[in-house]
Amino acid sequence: MAYALHFAAIILACWLTAQVLAVARWTWRAPRVAIVCWQAVGLALGLSAMGLPMALGLDAYDRATAWALLALADDLAHGTLPAGVGAVHLSLVGVGLGIGVVLLTTTVRSLHGAVRAQRRHRELLHLVARHDPTVPGALVLDHPSAAAYCLPGVRPRVVVSAGTLDLLDPAELAAVLTHERAHAQERHDLVLLPFTALCRALPWFQWVRDAHARVALLVEMRADDKARELHADAPLAGALRRFAAAEHRVHPAGTLGLGDRDLDVRVQRLLDADRPPRMLGAMALAVAGTLVSLPFALFLS
Repeated sequence: MAYALHFAAIILACWLTAQVLAVARWTWRAPRVAIVCWQAVGLALGLSAMGLPMALGLDAYDRATAWALLALADDLAHGTLPAGVGAVHLSLVGVGLGIGVVLLTTTVRSLHGAVRAQRRHRELLHLVARHDPTVPGALVLDHPSAAAYCLPGVRPRVVVSAGTLDLLDPAELAAVLTHERAHAQERHDLVLLPFTALCRALPWFQWVRDAHARVALLVEMRADDKARELHADAPLAGALRRFAAAEHRVHPAGTLGLGDRDLDVRVQRLLDADRPPRMLGAMALAVAGTLVSLPFALFLS
C-alpha cells in the first residue's frame, strides 16, 4: 500500500505544480526552464498514473513495482499466485498496463498524424511555393494573407507569404525568419508532441488542455527570445504588432507559426525585457527533477 500512496502523492504534486506553473509569470521570463518543468510534470504524471493501479494490484509482493510485476508474470507462468492476489488485483494491474498502452499509442498516433500532415504540406509547397532572393533560406507563398511559419521535420522549411513580405520591413522580416528557424533548430514540434498526446489520452481533464496551451505559448516565447538575441526587441515586437493588426492570418496544420498565439502578451513581454529569474529557475528545475525521479524510484527500487 505504501507504493500506491506514494504514487498518489506524486499525482497530487503534479497537479499542484501544474496549477502553479499555469499562473506563474516568471515562466514568461524563462520559457526554456518552464518548458522543462512542464515536460517533467507530464512525464511524472504519466508514470504515476500507470504506477498507482499497478501498485494497488501488486501490494501483496511488497517490492518495487517493476520487480513485483516481473514476479507476478513468473507466478502466472507457473500457475501459482500468492495469498491476497485475486481477480480484482489482476484487474488493477491490467488497468495500469492499459494506461501505459493508451499513452504510448496516443503518442505514436500523434507523431504519425503530425508527420503525415507535414508530408502533405511539404508536397504542396513543392508545387506552389517559390524561392525569393529577398528571403534566403525560406520559401514564399503567393498569398495575400499574413503567414510566417516553420514546417518542422528532418528537413524543416521556413515559409512566408507574399502578404508578409508586403507587411513587414526588412528588419522585422529578418527577426521573423530567425524566430521560425529557432522552432526548427530546437525541434519545438517534438516539445509539444507529448502534450498533444496527453490531450488525446485524457481529453476530459481541462488542466491537461490548459497545459498544452501554456507550453505552446512558451514555445513561441522561446523562439521570440532566440530572435531578439540577434535582432533586439523592436523589430520582432513591430512584426508581432503588424500580425496582430492583420485581418487574415494563415497557420496550416502541423506547423509552428509566428502569429497564431497571444500576440499582445508576447509584444508586452518583449517591451518589458525583464531578466530571467535565475534563482527561481534553479529551484523550479530542482522540483522538476525530483518529480521525475520519484516515480522511477518507485518502479525500480
